[in-house]
Amino acid sequence: MQMFSNLFKRSSENEAKEDKQQEEQTAAEIAEKTPETEEQDGAEEPEAEADGEEAAEADGDEEPEETKETAKGLRGLWEKTRRLASTPVDPWFSKISQGLDKTRRQFVGRISNLFSTSGKIDEEFWEELEDILLTSDVGLKAANTILDELRRVQKEKKIKDPQELNNEIKVIISRILQAEAGNNGLHPDKDKLTVIMMVGVNGTGKTTTTAKLASKFREEGHKVLLAAADTFRAAAIDQLQVWADRIKIDLIRHQEGSDPGAVVFDAIEAAKARGCSIVLIDTAGRLHNKNNLMEELRKIKRVANKACPGAPHETLLVLDATTGQNALEQARVFNNVTELTGLIMCKLDGTGKGGVVVGIGQEFNIPVRYIGVGEAIDDLREFNPEQFLDALFAAPDNYKNIEKLEQEEAAAEEE
Repeated sequence: MQMFSNLFKRSSENEAKEDKQQEEQTAAEIAEKTPETEEQDGAEEPEAEADGEEAAEADGDEEPEETKETAKGLRGLWEKTRRLASTPVDPWFSKISQGLDKTRRQFVGRISNLFSTSGKIDEEFWEELEDILLTSDVGLKAANTILDELRRVQKEKKIKDPQELNNEIKVIISRILQAEAGNNGLHPDKDKLTVIMMVGVNGTGKTTTTAKLASKFREEGHKVLLAAADTFRAAAIDQLQVWADRIKIDLIRHQEGSDPGAVVFDAIEAAKARGCSIVLIDTAGRLHNKNNLMEELRKIKRVANKACPGAPHETLLVLDATTGQNALEQARVFNNVTELTGLIMCKLDGTGKGGVVVGIGQEFNIPVRYIGVGEAIDDLREFNPEQFLDALFAAPDNYKNIEKLEQEEAAAEEE
């Protein structure tokens, strides 16, 4: 029995000796890897002791090796976080990204999900992609362009993995957006009068957008005058007056039911007398299928041209992105009547149909000038295709819960 006891004691001593040797070896390795001195935000790194004892900090307190390594990792994480926090972030980009969340899931999310879950590129794959594009309101012409270009690239590069098409489709959409961007927003000359006519149907946010655009031009140094040519509704005149008072811009208005052409003529004459550089005309919210109301727009154009040759110099159609494909029909009819020079897409923050921005410019060869993603006075900005695309594709990597999210939203709307 005494023999077993001695053996056990000797074995324990050997194990303890081996453990100590291992600790000394580990400490020596750490000492070799750790710089003699290293400052991080004013703190000094502890040095490893050569005699194998546990490393001590500068103040003499003992600290386990695991704690030191954890602290070092946390300091590195803090440094990365500090650098990230000091990087400027464009608030407008963040707002666009948040506003395009529904469109991102409905459009980009479904495409990415198709690419990641499809095992091969066959006709069934192309048919499903076509269905996603059409149901995302990009329009028939844009959908065909995207499909044709993607097929061509896939054949030329001999792409077999659907996931490799993710970047290719982004490049194609980028080209479409760049082509329809034109010169982005408007940049009128401050030394001469520019007359801008705002058109659109009721409910698109036309009057509010007119006021936002007026405020934007005023901030750029223009002297602006508003014209309340929607004389069919007293509420429309009053709404524009409220905005005019808020942004401190003069408004030319007549009584309800008066001739819109007379308002436009008086506004242009007043602008000349006051030395204004911009006149913004808020027209009545016409239904695009009402011929008599659409004819009124032609009359306003004739009156404006008589008062100021070449006017209106710009005719902007305000569209509600939530209407999706109906926005394409509105653009078609208004363009036939007024020869549109630009589009303004509003309410992109409240819809999953923002894909209409991708195709509407290409459908009619009309540039998207401005987009709106909120109700604030500065929530109207020049359309930047690159920024819009980055915000649209700034999505999480996992799209597997898209259907679940859509079902939850549908259930919430029903409640």
